[in-house]
Amino acid sequence: MPTAPQRLRLLVLASTYPAGPDDATPGFVRDLARQEAAEFDTLVLVPRLPGTPAAERDGALTVQRFRYFPRRWEDLADGAILENLRRRRSRWLQVVPFLAAETYALRRAVRRHEPDVLHLHWILPQGLAALVAARKVPWLVTTHGGEMYGLTGPLARRAMRAVLRRADAVTVVNDDLGRRVELLTGTAPEVLPMGADVDAVRAGAGDRVPGRLLVVGRLVEKKGVGVLLDAVRGLDRPGWSLEVVGDGPLRAELERAAAGLPVVFRGALPRAGVSAALSRADVVAVPSVPASTGDQDGLPVTLLEAMAAGRAIVASRLPGIDAAVRDGETGVLVPPGDVPALRAAIDALLADPERRTALADAARAHAEQFSTGVAGERYRAVLRRLTDR
Repeated sequence: MPTAPQRLRLLVLASTYPAGPDDATPGFVRDLARQEAAEFDTLVLVPRLPGTPAAERDGALTVQRFRYFPRRWEDLADGAILENLRRRRSRWLQVVPFLAAETYALRRAVRRHEPDVLHLHWILPQGLAALVAARKVPWLVTTHGGEMYGLTGPLARRAMRAVLRRADAVTVVNDDLGRRVELLTGTAPEVLPMGADVDAVRAGAGDRVPGRLLVVGRLVEKKGVGVLLDAVRGLDRPGWSLEVVGDGPLRAELERAAAGLPVVFRGALPRAGVSAALSRADVVAVPSVPASTGDQDGLPVTLLEAMAAGRAIVASRLPGIDAAVRDGETGVLVPPGDVPALRAAIDALLADPERRTALADAARAHAEQFSTGVAGERYRAVLRRLTDR
C-alpha cells in the first residue's frame, strides 16, 4: 500500500500572538497560521507572554515560545512592541536580549523542525533574526505596517532594506505599503490583506441596541478614539450610546474625555465578546489617524470583522481602509481626524435606518473576499511557489 507523501514544513516567526483562545491580543497571525497548517506541517515561534507554556498544541499548530528577559520585567512583546517602547523608555533594555533570544530560538527551531519555508511577520525584528539564523531557508516576509510607518530613521531603513532584499517573497496588506517597499528595494511586493474569521464573527449573539455606536481597538493614538469622542460630544440627537471595546495606555485619558457622555468602556474582550459587541451595534466607527510618530493602521482586522458582521461603517480614508470600504457602497469614508465630518457621517447614518441597512448588507457581502479562508489560500499559493523552487 503506497504511503502518503510527507507534508512540507513551515516555520512561522512573529512577535505578536494570542496567549490563548480567550486572549484579546489580535489573532490575525494565528488565524493565518491555522489556514497555512491545512497544507503545511506548521510550527509557530513567538515570544513568551505571562502565564503561557514554553510549548503547546493549538489545533493543527505547534506553538513554541521563547524567553528573552528576566520574568519580572519581560513585557516588551506583551502587546505591540513599538507602542511598548514609546510608553516606557526603560523597555529599550529588552531590545538586544529580545533579538538575541529570538535569533537563538530560530536557529534551534530551524535545526530541529527543518522547515522547507519560513513566514516572517514584520520585517523587524523577525527579519534580522532570520538574516543570522535562517539564511539557507526560503523566506516569505509580510509587513503589517508598524515598522514601515513607525521606523523612519536611516539605520532602520538600511536594516529593512537588507531583510527585504534577502527575502524570496514579500507581501503587504495595502497598496501604500507596497509603494513604500518598492521605493526601498526597487521591487514591487504582492498586496495580500489579512483575513477575518467570518464564521466566528457571525456567530456572535446579542440584541441590536438602537442608536448604539461601537469602536473596537487598542486605545492608542493611531486608533483615533479621542477624535471619535470629540465627534459624538457634539451629536444633537437623542438616544445614541457608544461602546468602546479595547484597552491600552490612553484608556484613563479617554475615560476622562468621555465624562458626561453615554459611553461605556468594556476593556479588552476575547473574540466572542467582540462578536457580541458587533451584533449589538447600529454603526461601527473606525476613526483611525496617523499618529504623531508616523505610525498608522495598515488594514485593521476589526474593520473586516465589522463588515463580516453586516454593520454600517464610518471609517477614516486611509490606505488599506479605503481598499476595503467603498465610500457610499459598503460604508462611509471621512478624512482622518476631521471631527465635523465624522460627526456629520454618524448623525446621517443614525437618522437613516434604510441607508444603514443597505450599507450593512453590502459590507457583509463584500467581506467574503477578506475571509481567513480566502487569505489562507492566497498565502498558501505564495508558500507553494517558494517550495517549488
